[in-house]
Amino acid sequence: MEMCFDSEMQPHWFPALLEELKAAEAATPKPTVQLTETEKQIAYYRNVAEYIQGMAEEQEEHIHLLVDELTKAKEENAKKDADIEQLKMTIAKQQREIFGASSEHGSRLGDQPDVTQSEPAALDDCAPSETPIIIDVPKQVAVERRKPSRKPFPAHFPRERVVVASLSFCECCGGTHLRKLGEDITETLEVIPETYKVIQTVREKFSCRDCEKIGQPPAPFHAIPRGRVGPKLLAKILFDKYGQHQPLNRLADRFVQQGVHLSVSTLADLVGASRKALRPLFELIEAHTLAGERIHGDDATVPVLAKGKTKTGRFWTYVRDDKPFNGPAPPSAVFYYSPDRKGEHPQAHLATYSGILQADAYGGYGQLYGEGRISEAGCWAHARRKFFELADVRIAKDLAHIKPMAASAVRRKTL
Repeated sequence: MEMCFDSEMQPHWFPALLEELKAAEAATPKPTVQLTETEKQIAYYRNVAEYIQGMAEEQEEHIHLLVDELTKAKEENAKKDADIEQLKMTIAKQQREIFGASSEHGSRLGDQPDVTQSEPAALDDCAPSETPIIIDVPKQVAVERRKPSRKPFPAHFPRERVVVASLSFCECCGGTHLRKLGEDITETLEVIPETYKVIQTVREKFSCRDCEKIGQPPAPFHAIPRGRVGPKLLAKILFDKYGQHQPLNRLADRFVQQGVHLSVSTLADLVGASRKALRPLFELIEAHTLAGERIHGDDATVPVLAKGKTKTGRFWTYVRDDKPFNGPAPPSAVFYYSPDRKGEHPQAHLATYSGILQADAYGGYGQLYGEGRISEAGCWAHARRKFFELADVRIAKDLAHIKPMAASAVRRKTL
């Protein structure tokens, strides 16, 4: 069967189709039943339709693959863009921590134009906005520095008055009739080198002539039993070690230079004995602090001298202050030390406490809140700090946009 079509109306794939149909017709055995011309045309167009349908299915499958690849590429690009924005934000925060000012004064952001046309709506609705907010960085204005002025020495320092011998005659005419008009005083700070003394406590013995009994006053009190160090020197050692962060071997060298021989082991024994002597006072302060209805907790890093390196320890501070709530109890604070920041430390510190704990979002407090005896009070200062960092002009300058909620929260000063 021969079909005729206009060559200009044929698609590019039609010649290949005709060749395949001719090959299939040659390979197919001739039927014994003769078909009419209409039946032959129907069979021919059926084969063409099946072939076109197969090609359409292949093209549709290929299109689906391309769409999937395009979707994956868009997702990867979006992820890369998000990572780039996150890295920019991290770099901006690091630059602000290193070079930026830590102050959160409103003047840093108050001089900027309004970030939104309706600030209450931006904060009350708490809905993220897709429209970026542009902040113009103000020009730096040169500030004239004031000349430094010397502060007077503290008034409680003792004054030693040294009067320079005055004139006995006039240097101009040689006259001796002089009258005092005033005086100029120049103060110079001086130090009295620390000195050591040995206190000899003498307890005299007496014997009774009547009964021959010997009597003697009792021995004086010592902060450390049988100790040879007085309370003032003991307080100096403790202050130098914990207040000035001086290691005991350096303290021992200083004592040797001043003629006092106290070895490192002796100083360590004195520190340990002082800890035992001060333990009751610490327990009283601890009991008073943890008896409050509400306390504030926080931790801070502290450098710890180790062999050949410096480690980072932690100071845990819990403060009781009832004055803002008209409470009669005096304020107090208790300190703990730990070599790391594991959650087990605050859990041990507050094992017997029940009340309100105001702290940051540190995860170590989570178990305490879950037990039910301690109620969590979030810290607005920590929350505001994050909003301020996002709304800071130094970060906005690098990222060219900020979120309206952060800027509105800082500008309204509701936190």
